[in-house]
Amino acid sequence: MSGVAPLFLLHKIENKEKVLKMSKITDTVWKLAEPIAAENGCEIWDVEYVREAGSWYLRLYIDKDGGVSINDCENVSRAMDPVLDEKDPIPGSYIFEVSSAGAERALKRPGDFEKFIGSNVEVKLYKARNNLKEYIGILKGYDDGAVIIEFKGEDIRFEKTEVAHVRLRVV
Repeated sequence: MSGVAPLFLLHKIENKEKVLKMSKITDTVWKLAEPIAAENGCEIWDVEYVREAGSWYLRLYIDKDGGVSINDCENVSRAMDPVLDEKDPIPGSYIFEVSSAGAERALKRPGDFEKFIGSNVEVKLYKARNNLKEYIGILKGYDDGAVIIEFKGEDIRFEKTEVAHVRLRVV
């Protein structure tokens, strides 16, 4: 019984180190990709480094006024390939993808929320509030991690610790 706590603690520390390592990878790739995206008339919306179905994926999400085309994705991808090969920020093999941020993109950074005040959003919660885990409404504000939406005519504030994710919602 006494061996359980140290194993759990070790697992927790390893997970924290893994998250920090993945964060360092995404931050590094973001910095490498930013000028390349700008040269192609785009901006970086997000960078993900995730494991799915036994493979690692590095995903670069781009955006631009007027929308992203398949040619934009291809141009950024082709320009990034040699940079990723040269700088080699990721140990091991992975699948590299460049994609549009999409119409129903995730909002993560304060600037994302500020840009889309007045837009329809979907807020998913970790735990139900008033028997609902999903709220769809109009984004009214963002305050130090808290999200405020208008839902059925009423402003509702969700604290950062409650929110699993927020996405734009096309209605």
